[in-house]
Amino acid sequence: MSTTYPTAAISDLTSIGTSFGSSYVFPHLHTTSRIVIPARLASTRLPEKLLLRETGKSVLQHTFEAASAAQRPAGITIAVDCERLLREAHSFGGECMMTDANLQSGTDRVAAVAAQTPGVDIFVNVQGDEPEISAEAIDLVTELLESRPGAQVATLAAPIRQRERLEDPACVKVVRDSHQRALYFSRCPIPHARSWDSALLESNPPVFLQHIGLYAYRRDFLLQLPSLPASPLEQIEKLEQLRFLQAGCEVLVGLIEHAPKGIDTPADYRSFVQRQSLARAGQIPIARHLLAKTRQD
Repeated sequence: MSTTYPTAAISDLTSIGTSFGSSYVFPHLHTTSRIVIPARLASTRLPEKLLLRETGKSVLQHTFEAASAAQRPAGITIAVDCERLLREAHSFGGECMMTDANLQSGTDRVAAVAAQTPGVDIFVNVQGDEPEISAEAIDLVTELLESRPGAQVATLAAPIRQRERLEDPACVKVVRDSHQRALYFSRCPIPHARSWDSALLESNPPVFLQHIGLYAYRRDFLLQLPSLPASPLEQIEKLEQLRFLQAGCEVLVGLIEHAPKGIDTPADYRSFVQRQSLARAGQIPIARHLLAKTRQD
């Protein structure tokens, strides 16, 4: 059963550039959710990585199977951009939707699915190159958005415990307020320690958080994305989520213990294949290090 919102609430929500209706509490009696896996064939650092299959399964199939273990979302749609990925998804029983190959981001593909799926309230964006994503993390980000009807987006973060990681611009950092709302995302170390102390890396609750690219979106928010202009902060940092914040969107950030290991480079894939081999040999439990844990700091 999907939720019907009053016309006034939808009108409030569609005020782009003001508040996104962030102060409005929707009368949610029940929400439905669905996972979308955006799947794009092209990849710069690791060509056609979603079709790599040294383990006997493609990266896309591994991601689909990992996501399938989640309990809260009602199903999975793989949003593909070409016939080869469509055939691959069908080969392991995945439900697919063909999306425009010219779409610029995975979020755009999730929005394309949302536009064709009116009976779902929340869409969870699981990147296709995350074969070790934990079901607990997916359930956590889904539950977080379900529990806070005034928010439009939820995502996750994990503690940063190494200074090298903190200073790596490829590791996106996030700071949040006492109500789990994102204050800012950056490629720079935030918060900046005016006087450095290595003990900051061991603090509990953690001082430094790595943003994890797992999102839950409300359908109404996704349908507005085409009319939401790129923001100056987004263009400077090259981070799409800053568009949401600068437009006044409330973005919730849940906390898990460890960031999942995505596949971006040949080295990432070799490490993944090795972990799978060890797991099959019974030497390590699959995804044990990815168990999600909620915290309210």
